[in-house]
Order: sequence, then C-alpha cells, then structure tokens
Amino acid sequence: MSDSLARRIATDLLSIQAVFLRPDQPFTWASGIQSPIYCDNRLTLSAPEVRRHVEEGFAEVIRARYPDCEGLMGTSTAGIGHAAITAFLMDLPMGYVRGSAKTHGRTNRIEGKYAAGQKVVVVEDLISTAGSAIETAEVLREAGLNVLGIVSIVTYGMQKGIDRLAAARLTNYSLCDFDTLAAVAAEQGYIPQSAVAALKRFRDAPNDGGWKNML
Repeated sequence: MSDSLARRIATDLLSIQAVFLRPDQPFTWASGIQSPIYCDNRLTLSAPEVRRHVEEGFAEVIRARYPDCEGLMGTSTAGIGHAAITAFLMDLPMGYVRGSAKTHGRTNRIEGKYAAGQKVVVVEDLISTAGSAIETAEVLREAGLNVLGIVSIVTYGMQKGIDRLAAARLTNYSLCDFDTLAAVAAEQGYIPQSAVAALKRFRDAPNDGGWKNML
C-alpha cells in the first residue's frame, strides 16, 4: 500500500478511537495474551468521512492488485458492510460467508448469488492471526469459487498470521499496518515516542510479554 494511504487510514482510525494503543494498560485477549493494542474497525461504518476513505481505499487496492475481480465476499460480521459499500462503488456483485451454516431454510453458509469459478476477493476488517479470513476463503473454495486474495483495513503483521496465509496460499493487502499505526500515534501524541519500540516487540513476540520490560 502507499505510505500516504496507510498514514491517512491510521490518522482516521486513531481520530475516531477505532484503534487504542495503550501499552501502559494492556488489554487481555481471549487467549490470555496481554496486548497493548485494541482495534474495533466496525466504528469506521459510523464515521462517514472515515468510511469513505476506507471504501475508496479498498476499491483502489482491488483495482490495482486484483484487476480480474468479479465479486466481493465479506467475512462475518465485520467485513460485510465494507464489502457491500465497496461493491457498490465498483459496480460488482457482493455476498458474504456466515460464521456457521443456517439451521433453517436453505441452510446456506454463503449468502448472495455466485457461480463456480467466479473470481472473488475476501473483504476483512482486521488481520491478526488471519483465522476468520482464511476460514472464509476455504468455504468459498469448497463451493468452487476462485479466491484471488484478501483486502483488509489493518494488519498487525504478526508472524503467525503471515505463516497461516502463506500455508493457505492467500495474499492479503491491508490499507494500514501496525508500524504505521504506531508511528502516527507517536507523532500525534497518542502515545510517547518511547513506546513505539515496545509495540513493535509485541508485534514480533506477542506471547512472551517481553515488550512490557521496554516501557
């Protein structure tokens, strides 16, 4: 992604408190990991200007990286709104993959009309360990669709996520990355400059807690 786009998205996310960088008071993930970052990109849907930057950014990236795209598929639930708006901007079909199959009606796992061989891009809000995006892609592949790759708002750039995407033969292009978020947050006074190195240590080794000793 271009540095200017990444910095604009970082500024947007910080301004609406969709991303908190709080190394002095870490958040606890479900896994028990103590994390200095909390990301709720769903808030972008409630902020019209930020939302426009995100969807126009997605359209730009998809046209550049996936020029053969024939449709967008959102992850459940965070990717659905972004896939719908971006598909509108690009005049493309859109659907989404449920977290689990419906237990009534047609028991669909994939919602929206699609055809075998259709070239689609998965739309996700956040890539950390990449589990939900990979699961979505696997469901689509099993249904016979050709998954070109993934677009997301933010990637943490964690090695586990990078390795899992590679194993699943998936590419991901994010509008913003962890390093840019940390740099812009320090420049704009959300966190002290001294915390940036600790944040990057967390990104590289989230399980050992060693980043706390760098504050």
